[in-house]
Amino acid sequence: MSEATRIPKEKLIADLHAVVADAEALLKATAGQAGSDVAELRGKVQARLAQAKESLVEAQHVVFDRAKAAGQAADTYVHENPWQSIGLAAGIGLLVGLLVARR
Repeated sequence: MSEATRIPKEKLIADLHAVVADAEALLKATAGQAGSDVAELRGKVQARLAQAKESLVEAQHVVFDRAKAAGQAADTYVHENPWQSIGLAAGIGLLVGLLVARR
């Protein structure tokens, strides 16, 4: 998984955390209100909030597992191909150095 695809997923997880926290705060704020419609709506929101939390935990596990697998694959590649890895790192360093020097 590339860095460009991992950042939006991590941002999505952070955003979902914020939404869940806001929804919990809203439920607490409306806890004192009476009425069958309010009670029914609160029940629905609580059920959906529980589903969202479960989905969020699953998404976190998927992102963590993929990042861990990518790290292990990179580690294995570097150990199996040390000279190629050194050459690649040197080439990337040279390119970055040239780009920075141009500015």
